[in-house]
This record gives sequence, structure tokens and C-alpha cells, in this order.
Amino acid sequence: MNLPAPIFELKNVTQKFNQVPCLIDINLRIEPGERVALVGSSGAGKSTLISLLNGTLQPTKGEVWVFGRNLARTHPKSLRQVQRQIGTIYQQFHLVDNLRVIHNINAGNLGRWSFLKAAISLVYPLEVETAAKALIQVGIPEKLYERTDRLSGGERQRVAIARVLVQNPAAIVADEPISSLDPERSREIMNLLSHVSQQTGKTLLTSIHAIEYARSHFQRIIGLRQGRILFDAPTKEVSMKMVEELYRIEPQRR
Repeated sequence: MNLPAPIFELKNVTQKFNQVPCLIDINLRIEPGERVALVGSSGAGKSTLISLLNGTLQPTKGEVWVFGRNLARTHPKSLRQVQRQIGTIYQQFHLVDNLRVIHNINAGNLGRWSFLKAAISLVYPLEVETAAKALIQVGIPEKLYERTDRLSGGERQRVAIARVLVQNPAAIVADEPISSLDPERSREIMNLLSHVSQQTGKTLLTSIHAIEYARSHFQRIIGLRQGRILFDAPTKEVSMKMVEELYRIEPQRR
């Protein structure tokens, strides 16, 4: 019996910037439908790993496979098709602030729309019902025609999630989606992401600093330390000792 291909697979991946290693010999598989938290200190390589997974960065060494394709050997047109199946939610939202919410949500359609259709929609918004439904799912239906720069940080992150819902990818990767939010908004966004993943069966991989959310919202936790995987285990098997080691501060050398 053939097992389904993993959504993401990294094989002996090393990533360097100006000859300085950021990720070192990473081997990793993410299976369909998994909810995975990526944890570690700032500079551990979490954002770099996400950039490798969504195809915006090519590894210095090793192979990145997504939906059974080696991205380095994938034709640019086919690569774009693969990337359409990955919805990315960024720490800084990546919204156009001077546009209305509906236009930012409709950006999730750009992989399918022609240039002409996208241009028309900036004047006369298209597929309004789809955008409105996505806003209902994230809990702010009344903001459909609001200018995006008038929203709070939590509302903007909800718009970013609604954009991904319209995109309808097979997998969602989120890069520190709650780092700029207060505790209450952080809890709301984590609840929303987890709910979307469980309701739709979409794979979810999220980099996150708060270990308490990693424990409460994810099935599996991967700990990155100084560019290496320190542990990769089901959430219930991640002990406090493992977490303490992950965030241990190295003494400075004299």
C-alpha cells in the first residue's frame, strides 16, 4: 500500500547567508492534515524554514519537496502552481493599507484571475459573496468595505487569514502571526487558525514564540535551536526539560 506523499519534505537542507549558516542539515516531513508548531528563539531559523517551504527561498544545499515535487527542479510555471496551494500568513500582515478590506481579501484570487479581471476588481469588486463569506468565518463581516488602515492589528491579521481562505490552499504556513498582538487578540487568532485547520483538513505549520500556544493548539512541536532541529515530537511528549534546553542561553565566551 502506497502512503500519500508528505505535504512538505526537507532533505539534508542547509541554508547560508553570506556564508553564515542559518539552517544546518535539516531533515523534516510534514504530513497532510497535520498541525505543527515551530518553536525556538529569535534567530533560530524559523522564518528561513518557512521561506523554504513556500518556495520563496532556495536552499544552499539539499532538497525541498512540496506536494511530491522537488522545487529546485520544477519549471517556474509549475512552481507557481505549487505555490498557489500554499497560503502564507506573515507577521507584518502584507496587506495594502490604503485599499478596502475586500480588495485585500480578493488578493487571494490573484493566482487564478487574469490581469484584466484583477484590474477590473480594483474598480468594481468581484466575487463579493466569496469575500464576505471569508470575513464571516474570521468573525468581522462588518469590515468588508472598511479601509484596511483603519483596522486594529488583530483585525488586520483576520483579514490576512480571510485572504488565505479565499485562496483555498492545501496547506497554510504562518510566520509568527501573533507576535505583534496583545494576549487576548493572540488567543483569538490561534483559536481561529486551529479551527480553520481542523474544519477544513488543511495542513497548518506555524512558527511561534509562545510555547503555551504550541502546546494547546498543535499536535506536534518542532524545536529549532541555532539552525538545527533540537527535537521533533508529538505535543504530549514535549517535556519542560526539552523546552528549557531549547531556550537555554549560551554563556558568552571571553
